[in-house]
Amino acid sequence: MRVIIVGAGQVGSSIAADLAGTHDIVVVDRDGDRVEDLTYSLDVLTVQGDGTSLSTLEEAGVDEADMVIASTDDDETNIVICSTTRAVSDAFTVARVKNTEYLRTWERSERAFGIDFIVCTNLLAAESIVRVVGIPAARDVDSFAGGSVQMAEFEIPPGSPVTDQTVAEADRFEELTFAAILRDDDLEIARGDSVLHERDRVVVIGDPDAVRGFATTIAPDEPPGTAEEVVIVGGSEIGYHVARLLGDRGFKPRLIEQDAERARQLAEDLPNAIVMESDATDIDFLEREHVGDADFVVAALDSDEKNLLVSLLARRLGVDRTVAVIDTSEYVELFEAVGVDVGVNPREVVAEEITRFTREGGAENVAIIESDRAEVLEIEVDTESILANRPIHESVSDLPTGVVIGAITRGESFITPRGDTVIQPGDHVVVFLDACIVDDVTPKL
Repeated sequence: MRVIIVGAGQVGSSIAADLAGTHDIVVVDRDGDRVEDLTYSLDVLTVQGDGTSLSTLEEAGVDEADMVIASTDDDETNIVICSTTRAVSDAFTVARVKNTEYLRTWERSERAFGIDFIVCTNLLAAESIVRVVGIPAARDVDSFAGGSVQMAEFEIPPGSPVTDQTVAEADRFEELTFAAILRDDDLEIARGDSVLHERDRVVVIGDPDAVRGFATTIAPDEPPGTAEEVVIVGGSEIGYHVARLLGDRGFKPRLIEQDAERARQLAEDLPNAIVMESDATDIDFLEREHVGDADFVVAALDSDEKNLLVSLLARRLGVDRTVAVIDTSEYVELFEAVGVDVGVNPREVVAEEITRFTREGGAENVAIIESDRAEVLEIEVDTESILANRPIHESVSDLPTGVVIGAITRGESFITPRGDTVIQPGDHVVVFLDACIVDDVTPKL
């Protein structure tokens, strides 16, 4: 597939890197330095120019493109790029936007703007945050098979009961499969004798109740479910969507916003939230409002540094877990190292979503683990699949190391995969793949 990516910032560069191995990629950007960097670092063609210009798109080969992804930092620019593309070619258009009003307009009429698929940075970041609320120690959660299967990544907290246990000892749930253990830069496929250490990140796949049960096992002091008290700091678009989505899930979050007019508007728009007007770095206010008693604090201010400060302050006051919105991707690991439990980078989230969308040709659903260190795919097995009509131990032996069959659904039934389980055509299989074998294994599934 020939894909034109307009915008060589963090989002565009990340998408280009993910797709370069399997597609013909052309990257367009106004910035000559960015274009030159990509020319040397990736196997892609590059064009320096304005992506809203027809001549630039033609130079990039829009006539022959199968897909055009508009991923600049400007919503209106991305919309113009997609509209221009649709006017002169049959390429599928994907636009990144931050303003949810554009998303709502597009959802009412998918012919709007000439865009075939739209991803909203702020909404995706909020959804990413909300998925981990209510599941102790979770860093990432995704659903498959219509919600009957969950993939979750957990960090083993200090003092966890499963620390120094083997996977076999920690595996107390029938409908749960341990897929992998991530430790520093290493990824280890989970075996029965693999030992779990403090701060390891563990990827599990299973029935949602079993996933939640495992969460409670590794972090028994953290309350699961909707009983958690959540405080959101910052009434940004992301903060607003986090509060709205949590309200829809039965939570009663508190939201702190310093700007009086914005606070009044949020109070009107969020009937399921308590909106407080204050400076979130005012310790007296935080203590007076017992913010330290919260189970979860989401820092969604417009500054990475402020979000770090709020997160560290919250932990000092006694908050169990913190999530910080981090706009600078290079800060994510640093912030997590100094005390933020989960860092969410909106650009990384939207890049993953677009990459996920471009890869869904043979898969029902895709989740990307830790910035493309591994993938979890949901596939519907057909008669040509290497998995069809064979016991799992037999088919997996024909695949490279790094494949874990995590869950199977057959109709409405959940099936825990075992070595002698025979997968049938029509089954939906959720499979974990080490990133280095994705391109090799996916066509065989």
